[in-house]
Amino acid sequence: MPPKLRGQDPDNLAQGLMYLAAPIVYCALRKFPSYRKLCTITGFIIAMASLIGASFANSVPGLLATQGVLYAIGGSLHYFPAYLYLDEWFVRRRGLAYGVFIAGAGAAGVAIPLTMGWILHNWGFRTALRVWVVVCIVLTTPVFFVLKARLPDQHADRGPHKFEFRFLKSPAFWILLTGNVAQSLGNFMPALYMPCKCPFTGGDHGTDFVASAFAVAQGWSALSGTIAISLCSAATAVGATLTGWLVDRYHVTTVLNFCTVGTVVAVFVFWSFAVYQPILYVFAFLYGIFAGGFPATWSGCTGPVRRKYPVENGMIIALFTAGKGIGCVISGPVSGALVASDSWKNSVGYAYGSGYGYLIVFSGVTASFAGIGWLGKRCGMV
Repeated sequence: MPPKLRGQDPDNLAQGLMYLAAPIVYCALRKFPSYRKLCTITGFIIAMASLIGASFANSVPGLLATQGVLYAIGGSLHYFPAYLYLDEWFVRRRGLAYGVFIAGAGAAGVAIPLTMGWILHNWGFRTALRVWVVVCIVLTTPVFFVLKARLPDQHADRGPHKFEFRFLKSPAFWILLTGNVAQSLGNFMPALYMPCKCPFTGGDHGTDFVASAFAVAQGWSALSGTIAISLCSAATAVGATLTGWLVDRYHVTTVLNFCTVGTVVAVFVFWSFAVYQPILYVFAFLYGIFAGGFPATWSGCTGPVRRKYPVENGMIIALFTAGKGIGCVISGPVSGALVASDSWKNSVGYAYGSGYGYLIVFSGVTASFAGIGWLGKRCGMV
């Protein structure tokens, strides 16, 4: 049997690499805007090919190469051109637009875990991946025919667009980016360990959950972790939309504090005491509302920087996305190390003794760092 994925899975790796690629894709398409639609279609084809390849994988390295690295390349090419389209179509309600854009992923995550779990249980991960490819093709292909820019390709006739990077001198940019990266380090850990599944740990059908997965560690069924992820995804759709709406109306540090306080409370109050299934579900929902809303604050992070330096909204969001990618890639091995070294297991009360005590504390503490934007504002730098 191939080795288990230790704290890292192909989906998490692909997500992290996609985030890291955001500035590269954004800059390339900002310089050559006429290639945006072609980039979106090409990325989609690569992503679908990677999933088909993953369905034939027989080892962890093969799965990481296809569903991890190759999917990340295709996903980044397919996903990030949307930043340019959103910047053109929305100005006054740009925060809400980005919030709804992010909410789309959360909405999709409501039914997908349950549906894919059912397919995995009955037909295995290979069939599940192939079915998902068919679903994606059917749902996505019609969009390509209506996807268009609001403005003409302004720079197509004058050559590549010249970028302005003076905004990198802005203290506000670095303070807000630091908070974003720190928050991202623990942001993915609850999602990694509520179900935490590897298709090579339970035979071809991949229905066995990793023994250390939080829900299973409590003696509950695997379905409980899947339900928690679905609740978290549904709440993310609500939270991202709400956060985007708030960003259009209040200073970004106020909205960051809203997300930060809510996330910290969700982790330290509800995850800490999630020794009963209802509390786990409450935690999943609250975590989706507040932690899921963090990316919707990025459009508001442009405001404090723009006061002194010219910068495009999409550039800030692309760099903050890359910052989240750093956290995503690092969080996999860090979470594995935290679980492996947890000395509180069976020696302290509540969820802290479940083997995830270190993970809970790490997630809560890193979430609190998103509030440094408020400190920067108090010091007159944001």
